Amino acid sequence: MFTGIIEEVGAVVLTVVRTGGCEISVSAPKLFPSMRAGDSLAVNGACLTVTRKQAPAALFFDVSEETLSRTLLGDLNAGDRVNLEPALTLEKPIGGHLVSGHIDGIATLALMTPSGDMVEMTFQVPASLCEGMIEKGSVAIDGISLTIAVLKDTAFTVAVIPHTLRETTLFLKKIGDKFNLETD
Repeated sequence: MFTGIIEEVGAVVLTVVRTGGCEISVSAPKLFPSMRAGDSLAVNGACLTVTRKQAPAALFFDVSEETLSRTLLGDLNAGDRVNLEPALTLEKPIGGHLVSGHIDGIATLALMTPSGDMVEMTFQVPASLCEGMIEKGSVAIDGISLTIAVLKDTAFTVAVIPHTLRETTLFLKKIGDKFNLETD
């Protein structure tokens, strides 16, 4: 379980395609010291298991074909930035909402509208995913806990505060970009 509060933006070091999936390595200097093989880490919202570590800051993950078929992890290239969050412990406050790390589908950024110092982001999704959402309910976009402000048949809008823009990969995104989506 996770909270959707991103603790580090890491960078993909390497993706190696193999039979049955791939191996991804991510540079995570802040989280590296506390992570161990076997620990869960949400990478752009998808729960992955750390398989090994390599100094100075690389974490490695095996990603199954099933996970690749349901997420955007297979599209990652060296240098891509990713949102990282270690699994929830009883020692940390739940600042976002409970997130499982199981991706329900893919969302496409359709509109970005400045609103003061915030940005409203509208995402297109299949109607079947909107059926499980509610206005003022929670959603995780690439692992980021956000609140649905407006809900339509095939789209929803969230208001993103400046802190969330700065501390996640959202500031890098543009219209047409795709995201891992976990509904609440």
